[in-house]
Amino acid sequence: MAGLGKMNTLQVLRRSDFGLFLDGGELGDILLPKRYAADDLKPGDRIEVFLMLDSEDRLTATTLKPFAMVDEFACLRVVSVTAVGAFLDWGLPKDLLVPFREQKVKMREGQFQVVRIYLDRVSGRLAATAKLDKFLDKTESNFEPAEKVDLLVCASTDLGYKVIINGLHWGLVFHNEVFQPLERGQRIDGFVKQVRDDGKVDLCLQKPGYEKVTKLTDIILNYLKERGGFMPITGKSPPEEINALFGVSKKTYKQAIGALYKKRLIAFEDNGTKLVEDR
Repeated sequence: MAGLGKMNTLQVLRRSDFGLFLDGGELGDILLPKRYAADDLKPGDRIEVFLMLDSEDRLTATTLKPFAMVDEFACLRVVSVTAVGAFLDWGLPKDLLVPFREQKVKMREGQFQVVRIYLDRVSGRLAATAKLDKFLDKTESNFEPAEKVDLLVCASTDLGYKVIINGLHWGLVFHNEVFQPLERGQRIDGFVKQVRDDGKVDLCLQKPGYEKVTKLTDIILNYLKERGGFMPITGKSPPEEINALFGVSKKTYKQAIGALYKKRLIAFEDNGTKLVEDR
């Protein structure tokens, strides 16, 4: 069945002066306006479209794909604020409404806000909400240590970065686990560090354990090769300099160069590190 607020693959029924009419099943015939209807489409063909309401609240289709769909989280820009709420740019001609009752704090034009898109069952319209807690941690998390997960950065706190894990749970990446710039709305891979007794999930951005060291040794060797076998970095270099270059903590970097040194692949000099020539 075709769904409002989602991508659907629908069959072309007929062509008219206004565009193409598509088979929406229980939703009836749905117009794909002429500006989105390719000339070579004909009855019987199937096309992927997004279903939404137009400016007159009529069900319509578009080949444009929004930044996010129903039941998804996204970081969207506020383009206007009116008497009914804030409107967000979500990649479609008709902006997305966040009613005042769905705002945690008053939204202002130009801000970026993390929201969840939903279908208002009362009005039948698509809308967004900034009240995210009611959608998250509804089920028990069954994460395993070192499990790879998808993260959406929501906010910076005194402890670290508050993130949404796999679109289902809240989590936290502590500041001392971050070795790269992070911004609200950024999507990034992460790894589960631990699940606490209270169910809260701690995360890191590098895979725990020695595997990350092994990966870094390859990166360091390639970096040296690309620069003629020498780099002005040692285990005594400032953490900020190491982080800027390799995006890791000084501890991890020292473990990696220690492993390379034991294999006699590198040698240390007062002003840097070099490849061993007869390697």
